[in-house]
Amino acid sequence: MKYMLGIKLERNSQLSLARQIYQAMREQMMRGQLEPGEVLPSTRELAKQLAVSRNTAYEAYDMLFAEGFTLSRPGSSTRVASGLRLEKTSTTKQPVDMSGAKSACWKADFRTGRPELRCFPQQLWLQLLHRAAHDMPLKQWSYSGPEGLPILREEIAAWLFRSKGLEVDPRDIFITAGATQALHLLADILFQEGKKIIVEDPCHLGMLRVLQGKGLVIIPVPVDQHGLKSEFLDGEGVGAAYITPSHQFPLGGILPASRRAALLRLSREYNFYIIEDDYDSEFRYEGAPVAPLYSMDSQQVIYVGTFSKILFPALRIGYLILPYKMQEQWRYLRTHADVQNPPFEQAALAEYLRSRKLDRHIRKMRKIYGDRRRVLLSSLEECFSKGWRAWGDAAGLHLALEFPGRSFDRDFAARAREYGICITPADYHSISKGMHLDKIILGYGHLDNDEIRAGIRLLHDFMEEHHLT
Repeated sequence: MKYMLGIKLERNSQLSLARQIYQAMREQMMRGQLEPGEVLPSTRELAKQLAVSRNTAYEAYDMLFAEGFTLSRPGSSTRVASGLRLEKTSTTKQPVDMSGAKSACWKADFRTGRPELRCFPQQLWLQLLHRAAHDMPLKQWSYSGPEGLPILREEIAAWLFRSKGLEVDPRDIFITAGATQALHLLADILFQEGKKIIVEDPCHLGMLRVLQGKGLVIIPVPVDQHGLKSEFLDGEGVGAAYITPSHQFPLGGILPASRRAALLRLSREYNFYIIEDDYDSEFRYEGAPVAPLYSMDSQQVIYVGTFSKILFPALRIGYLILPYKMQEQWRYLRTHADVQNPPFEQAALAEYLRSRKLDRHIRKMRKIYGDRRRVLLSSLEECFSKGWRAWGDAAGLHLALEFPGRSFDRDFAARAREYGICITPADYHSISKGMHLDKIILGYGHLDNDEIRAGIRLLHDFMEEHHLT
């Protein structure tokens, strides 16, 4: 019997003494320092050697025995079990990516997809959340199912009718943890070996990565100032299409009715679904919100909506409208993915919708964002004169800019970051590289007017310094 050397106990540690003894002996067994069949000290002897209570020693032995590290029978000594030795593996730490940490230090932050959080009624939301949790029936504290809370589905249906004129059965609405999760599960449902998916080019790179990660064959279709160019469509072997027709990301166009009809005819002919991502159409500054493609054909189109841009991204609540024949498969996949969204946020959002507070918040933010867009355009005119033009509709939280004859590549973006400017070249979102090198994307929703003016002046100085103006 070996004397129990090498066990050092930290008396002031938050880890119990019994757990420290267990971990030390387990480590010795896996390294082979304590060999198979070797007799261990009695709990009395171990306690004496380590100056701990016998109960502490007994608790450590009990953990070892429960996990199969030791063998013990009444009246016999405790022995080390066999088959425990493991060669120690070397661990190499990956370098930490600090790019995100620098975001707070940007002199000009033109990142896209960021709403203005400073204008969100945080206290009101916390009150709704508290009330929702307090009033929620106990049965809803259990699993509530993959569809989402019925009251939220009903309120979303009512809101879609009054805001976009869509008549939707609440039973066809399914709550998601955002648009990204919706696309993940839809890709699983629609994926068939060898099938292709039509995608706008350029498109949202994050969504593209989701589709590529599912093994889908991507068919990029070029985009112009009006959106997807329908003359390049081919439905042969296509299983689905993913588009942003109300405000194309990132170039900003509204898909015209003739192109919408052409895409719908193709989807019917080749029997594939169209996934419509309506990520920010509530914020249109000249005229009413654009009617979704879903309104033209509710059986061919899967409508995906989100509250990330309308309210705040951390809410993680989105929704989709599914054709009936897809709903059972959706329920199955959602149940085995994460079951459901938390019910409290759903209930709070339902009340926010029912009381029309969301409608008022959207009207308020539409005015704020519209004013910021005007400030952005006037700042561009002041700094850059006429050497640029804006693409797309007067909508959303970002602006696509074309500078004819200029080239904005990854090197440009890297140099801008070193200068303190966070900006995205349109080519970053392109599948077929080189088609939109003369364009940059400016997110402005999260910037106040002074930040926009200062950011554009800084961008001008940077481009002039690098001979890009």
